[in-house]
Amino acid sequence: MPVITIGRQYGAGGATVGQMLATRLGYDFLDSKIIDEVGSRLQLPKEEVEAEDEQPGSLLARLLVALGSASTEPLIPAEAGSAWTPPNAAPAFDTRKAVLQITQHVIQEAARAGNVVIVGRGGAYILRDDPDALHVFLRAPESVRVKAAMQRQKIASEEEAKKKLKQTEENWTSYIRQVYGHDRTHPAHYDMVLDTGRLGYDATVEAILAALKSRKPIT
Repeated sequence: MPVITIGRQYGAGGATVGQMLATRLGYDFLDSKIIDEVGSRLQLPKEEVEAEDEQPGSLLARLLVALGSASTEPLIPAEAGSAWTPPNAAPAFDTRKAVLQITQHVIQEAARAGNVVIVGRGGAYILRDDPDALHVFLRAPESVRVKAAMQRQKIASEEEAKKKLKQTEENWTSYIRQVYGHDRTHPAHYDMVLDTGRLGYDATVEAILAALKSRKPIT
């Protein structure tokens, strides 16, 4: 049951490509927003989690049940509802550790079920020993990413978009370096690195699908 992880530069279309892949393959889609939502909702006791569960068959629901059913106590403190994003946040150590553990558990649980596309939050590092995982990194020239940020985030100026790119990239890079001790942009951590600015989203998806079909099992 294959797993695809997608690391990406901000503005390179990681979520878009991930959603396109999930749709084509009929896979579940897990991005950083869903991971954060699980972490936030797991603050609730089991009964409240189940009461809020409106789609029993959804990936979010399965993760909530798998991670939340073991205890009726909140798994993370209330102030830790948002994922840790250094260096702009400085939570207490215990909170930071709890959020990190929830993030890792959510990704591992999704991979265990299989047939899932996971975008962001260090999926390639958390699942680096998973023989069923295909690890992809998406990049694009700054000019392409600036334009994407302006369009998607409704940013008025290129200067503001460049600041957003720089801040976000620094946060993501800091997170992976501090937690896993790796450079998130290093190609050695991935099975393939693709430039969405040159290829476009459709060709990027086709390249990943071709790799998924042709790869040899690890023995």
